[in-house]
Amino acid sequence: MKNINSRYAWFCLFFLSIFLMGCQEDKVVITKADYTDAEYEVLARTLNLPRERADYSVTLPLHMARQGATAPAVSSAKATLGAVLFYDTKLSANNTVSCASCHKQSLAFSDDVALSKGFNGELTKRNSLALGSAPNFEVSYNGNSVSSQGAAFFWDERAHTIQEQSILTLQDDIEMGMDLDELKNRLESIPYYNILFTKAYGSGAVTPDRVTEALQEFINGFISGTSRFDEGLNRSTGDPFANFAEFTAQENLGKTLFNTNCSSCHGADFTSVVETVANNGLDLEYTDQGIGARTRLDFDNGKFKVPFLRNIALTGPYMHDGRFATLEEVIDHYSEGIQAHENLDIRLKTNFQFHGEPLKMNFTEEEKAALVAFLHTLTDYQFIQDERFADPFK
Repeated sequence: MKNINSRYAWFCLFFLSIFLMGCQEDKVVITKADYTDAEYEVLARTLNLPRERADYSVTLPLHMARQGATAPAVSSAKATLGAVLFYDTKLSANNTVSCASCHKQSLAFSDDVALSKGFNGELTKRNSLALGSAPNFEVSYNGNSVSSQGAAFFWDERAHTIQEQSILTLQDDIEMGMDLDELKNRLESIPYYNILFTKAYGSGAVTPDRVTEALQEFINGFISGTSRFDEGLNRSTGDPFANFAEFTAQENLGKTLFNTNCSSCHGADFTSVVETVANNGLDLEYTDQGIGARTRLDFDNGKFKVPFLRNIALTGPYMHDGRFATLEEVIDHYSEGIQAHENLDIRLKTNFQFHGEPLKMNFTEEEKAALVAFLHTLTDYQFIQDERFADPFK
């Protein structure tokens, strides 16, 4: 009887193991899907979107977190919609240009010409500012525990949010020339937008606020924090004035020169600017008065936005009119080309005196090369290759 029970127990264990092995082989891996089969079929006709929506959450570099900065909360559904809107030429009056036409990812979302072409082929009035020049727009522009001194958008700082900037660009008679009522009618008739607006907002209704908010969410998802400079800051406990062990002697020299001569306006950590607008002595007389053209104050004539400088090696040509093709030309200007305009920033005058002469930094050729080498350490290759920010259209 004992032998029979033993054989029976062994028999049961054997078949149980076979059963369990079969279950393991038949195990189904369940992947989260943000779209139904029918929805994804519609999207896939035009767009290269993943079935599981890309995650646009932001992770700040360690040195920013140490300062108390908090990553913005980004809705991935809205950012996905924003990505499609950003690359869609249907946002221009004649379906010829998109936001990405003047803001190319490979160039840190800048353009490689002095003045960009608008929807009718006319040239824009000013150079396209790089959207990848700040580590993160919401943190750098809205403060978020990192002082930003109220920086705003456009060369004349006439917009205070990405939404404001977007709506002005959409309606600009050179850039995109879009009537917002026409935009609503145009987008609501497109099946993939019905799906994407519904996922982001609960209904397929298109409104200017929804369009510009989605664009803002997409851009707030940008994070440029993995450059060699960021790595150096992370390892030096956030001190931009320390020598970075991973930098060459030339790069460290360039960093020291930048901190001594340039950081009083641009900031030393490239996270927040010290000064938002300034006259940097490009001309004695300006055709474009910059801030002054907006405020109508003589005091503001020839003043322009002080831009963030991350990815600066990718974003030429430089200045509001794109007059300088290379970083070397920019450095030459500050070395010996500053003009004595009446509104020249005091930091660009000898001895910081109100009536002082334009400063001559007189960099040597070795120092100029060192500055260029340092500025190249600000390039974030991971950011410009991030698939989340790439063109989703087939």
